[in-house]
Amino acid sequence: MKKNALVTGAAGGIGFATVKKLLANGFAVAGMGRNNNLPELPEGDFVYYRGDVRSEADRRGFLQAAKNAFGRIDVLVNVAGVAPRVRRDLLEMTEESYDEVMEINLKGMLFLTQLAAKEMLKNPGPQRGAIVNVSSLSAYTSSVNRGEYCISKAGVSMVTALFADRLAEYGIPVNEVRPGIIETDMTRNVKDKYDALIRGGLLPDKRWGKPEDVADAVFALCSGALPYVTGQSIDVDGGFHIRRL
Repeated sequence: MKKNALVTGAAGGIGFATVKKLLANGFAVAGMGRNNNLPELPEGDFVYYRGDVRSEADRRGFLQAAKNAFGRIDVLVNVAGVAPRVRRDLLEMTEESYDEVMEINLKGMLFLTQLAAKEMLKNPGPQRGAIVNVSSLSAYTSSVNRGEYCISKAGVSMVTALFADRLAEYGIPVNEVRPGIIETDMTRNVKDKYDALIRGGLLPDKRWGKPEDVADAVFALCSGALPYVTGQSIDVDGGFHIRRL
């Protein structure tokens, strides 16, 4: 039976790459994003819902649109996220920036996960679903000029652990993928900075990551191939996390 997946942040970058990966492997996919248009129309059983993960009405509307199209929910992939509009030193971070980043990166994904988990519990066992949260190396790496982003991604790690604990007995693994330096719109404005850091040896694998690198890891976790893995994080970062002398 074809599995059905929800993917947020589906209109670009890692989200769009994830949509394409899942479709190519036989999933039916419902994607949500804030943009009117996708980069291209993916081939396969796909529906798109324009919405904002911050909105309770949009979260419920997205879930209902997926149920209307596919009948059940098997997989949720939380990708939607933003960086601060302006990078400010921690001593200058504003409440407005903090609220925006936290509402999208953490609060929105938390309550969408809650909704999707309740739907998955209706599925017959033993494997009732899977949840994958896309966070960042910033979950454990300090960047004092974008503290709100780091805090939000550290929160995603705890959300992953909490839902993994809560849902394990129902056969719903919950895991996290931590991208490193990935070529997306979010990193476009700091390309020169990271080009120099990569040349200087920041990464053992001396290249930028691609959205497809992240999508490959997401697929591995939601494919059903790893049913006994839950509460785990996979670093897709070219070895950034390795402590080296």
